[in-house]
Amino acid sequence: MHIEKNVFENVFHTVMDNKEKTKDNENARLDLEKYCHRKELLLKKKPNGNYMKPKAKYCLTNEQKIDVCEWVKGLKMPDGYASNLSRCVDSKQKKLFGMKSHDCHIFMECLLPIAFSALPEPIWKTLTELSQFFRDLCSTVLREDHLLQMEKNIPLILCKMERIFPPALFDSMEHLPIHLADEAKIGGPVQYRWMYPFERFLNKIKKTVKNKRNVEGCICEAYLVQETSYFSSHYFLSHEENKGIHQDHIQPTLSIFEHLNCQTAGKYCERWLEDREMAAAQLHVLLNCKEVKPIIDMYVQSLKSMYGDLNDDIIDKQLEADFPRWFQEYVTMNHKLRRENSDLYDLARGPLRLAKSWPIYFSNGYKFHTTNWGEGKTTYNSGVCVSGIGQDEASNDYYGVITEILEFEWPSQITKKLVLLYCDWIDPSRHGMRIHRQYKIVEVHKGRKYSKFDPFIFPKAATQVYYSPYPRHQRDKVDWLVAIKIKPRGVVDDRHTLEVAFQVQESQFNATIEDDPIDHLQDDEVDGEEPELTAVSSGESVPSRIPSSASTTTGSVGLNFSIGGPVLHSFELSQTMPPKKSKKKNISTQHEVTQPQFTQPQPNQSQPISYLIQPQPTPLQPIPYLIQPQSHTQPSHTQPIPYLIQP
Repeated sequence: MHIEKNVFENVFHTVMDNKEKTKDNENARLDLEKYCHRKELLLKKKPNGNYMKPKAKYCLTNEQKIDVCEWVKGLKMPDGYASNLSRCVDSKQKKLFGMKSHDCHIFMECLLPIAFSALPEPIWKTLTELSQFFRDLCSTVLREDHLLQMEKNIPLILCKMERIFPPALFDSMEHLPIHLADEAKIGGPVQYRWMYPFERFLNKIKKTVKNKRNVEGCICEAYLVQETSYFSSHYFLSHEENKGIHQDHIQPTLSIFEHLNCQTAGKYCERWLEDREMAAAQLHVLLNCKEVKPIIDMYVQSLKSMYGDLNDDIIDKQLEADFPRWFQEYVTMNHKLRRENSDLYDLARGPLRLAKSWPIYFSNGYKFHTTNWGEGKTTYNSGVCVSGIGQDEASNDYYGVITEILEFEWPSQITKKLVLLYCDWIDPSRHGMRIHRQYKIVEVHKGRKYSKFDPFIFPKAATQVYYSPYPRHQRDKVDWLVAIKIKPRGVVDDRHTLEVAFQVQESQFNATIEDDPIDHLQDDEVDGEEPELTAVSSGESVPSRIPSSASTTTGSVGLNFSIGGPVLHSFELSQTMPPKKSKKKNISTQHEVTQPQFTQPQPNQSQPISYLIQPQPTPLQPIPYLIQPQSHTQPSHTQPIPYLIQP
């Protein structure tokens, strides 16, 4: 997960042209003359003696960077999916900062193709392929043939990136993705190896500390109390009762009324249903009840026997128009069926017209909100997706938003309640939904509505999605939204849920990586910027390296200091630079080490200032310390320690 974070930060800050963290700085442009044949991106000297840094096509313009920052500020995601990314936006500096590992994980796998959609198509395709490589690698289910193909694709993706970005981008982190597919073949899916569950659990137990003097004791006490209470709760009877009716002798009800791990929340209100809403709800319940399925087949056979061979469209229209009425008459007239299963008779009479409307509903690890309840909130929980059969008899995904969460009640001796989601659907045709041919990115048109009135679905059949718009100033994508599915939280039972990181269910790798032409990386439509370089006199070469402000490092490092000319000298230090001065005085040592002298010549009107480094004439030698033991006599109280350190 840290490899993914580091790769994302390098790419993101380079495309956003963050002055502090970009890999496309002045030194990177100076390296192009030596390592790459990209003359259009070299620093160009202006008549006034300053240098101009041409704007590259893989970097966003100032307007595009502002659009990306405003787009991140306006993002709304489901609860528990990611942190509030709007807090990471600095609109003045046009950059993002302080993103956690999971935020980078979400951005890399889901949002990167959307954020950088304004880039030229060859560059956008390369970044999208990198994003989908990490998304497929982190999927819940991995197939061996997919891993073999990913192992072949990642070198091609990195080669395409090398043709686009400067060599400074490719450090050790950009090389490590080569080995990730092979690592997954050995170690298995990533959810058993990454650190997200442990970090979230540590955050949870840290909140149980009430006495900072005894941190470990507080954690142990809170954990024991939680485990004891959770274990004991299984011995209590359920708090749900049915108005004093003993149900031990009653047979189990229909499958659609079985108890699921679902729960309503919030304050409900009651409203009367219209006739078409009643008919749509009754039809949807009948078509999805397993006990009614044999009766539906019998009804279809009777239609075909009476009117001959009918196509599926006519049968579907007849089911919608007449099957609920026919089913009620059939169950009422069939007394034998009523005696065998009285619940079918209660189901045939239909629900009560008065229904309860709830704002919140928990189901299958998802938290659903209505659109009215979600207004003004920083999260979005109203998007849903359900699989269905289209007009071409193919399985299609239908995308929509939840407008109401209705609880229906069927009158009978036993209270039968059922919750249905009332949704507004987007047109599933090519006018309202399109899927990218190569990368399978789903886009929906927010102005196209489904013409057919079929609003109800079961919550257990719904998958939660959220819709992300594109950044502004993209005329061809103003009305289109990207639909992104999310992973539900792990559900143990109705009292315990697990926080999980984002993953797709199964990898859907791109089998072929196309070799798109990448030529002329300079953006001729936008003027370059003037970096902070010292002008050189006529006849001198372009400065080869510029001293960075981050030249103070720890460990063995190589430093190059040169302004206005070629590199004069490079050397290595084995201590932190610059060396700290000791506060003590009159300290004598046997070996005195002379530090390198930095001389600054007097500036001349016609020559630039040049800082020269004069190293030590003789190489520095380490000081050998030898431990020589003395005689092993019994030491007295007045004798020194028998082991002396003599240099």
